[in-house]
Amino acid sequence: MTSYFISGASSGLGAEMARQLSERGDGVALAARRIELLEELAQDLGSVPGAVTTHALDVTDPVAVDRVIRHADAVHGGLDVVVVNAGRGGGGRLGTGTLDQNRQVIETNLVGVLAQAESALSLFRSRGHGHLVLVSSVVARRGLPGGAAVYSATKAAVATLGASLRTEFAGSDIHITTLRPGYIETELTAKVPKRLKTPVRRGVASMVRAMDDRVGDAVVPAWPWKAVDRVLPLIPSRIIRRFM
Repeated sequence: MTSYFISGASSGLGAEMARQLSERGDGVALAARRIELLEELAQDLGSVPGAVTTHALDVTDPVAVDRVIRHADAVHGGLDVVVVNAGRGGGGRLGTGTLDQNRQVIETNLVGVLAQAESALSLFRSRGHGHLVLVSSVVARRGLPGGAAVYSATKAAVATLGASLRTEFAGSDIHITTLRPGYIETELTAKVPKRLKTPVRRGVASMVRAMDDRVGDAVVPAWPWKAVDRVLPLIPSRIIRRFM
């Protein structure tokens, strides 16, 4: 049984990932701010006692991040995989008085990621092995305008961090995966037209396969998002603006 830590597990990609991992018999430590949703999810999973644990966590608190990851590591007898999934949208257009709003996005999507990576890699370095999974986005390839600009910037930073860490740990038993999902059906993509979204179960299944295969950088699901990933940098800005 492989033991996973998943932040942002109370809904969306994190909750579905927990379901799929638990269904196949893996242990999962679920972390999020909304502990009541985590407890409901743990009950729904109905797995072997102790295989699913819940942990209240605000990833913008580095002290809490380190405490919770180390506690989950102890409870599960050593975490094999840490999935840095917690994130938020909701940024505002720059120059319109939304600095605080955008700073919150940065604190969750970047500072929170750094805190989780720091704690996870501290554990993995001490034992010489482990797997860190960073959830970025297909928009890391081409930033979106307006209220999505800061969100795009944080996801690009996460993708670059993943690339840097893969270089650092190349040839070792510490593995780094960056997942760059396209539009998958979750709360975060509620405003995206349904025809552009992948059903959450299929989308997350592709994420899990990429983790299992220890892919370094994975655009998921492959269809249609690998093609979109190649084309995005080539689309003129005026056309992208038309759809935002």
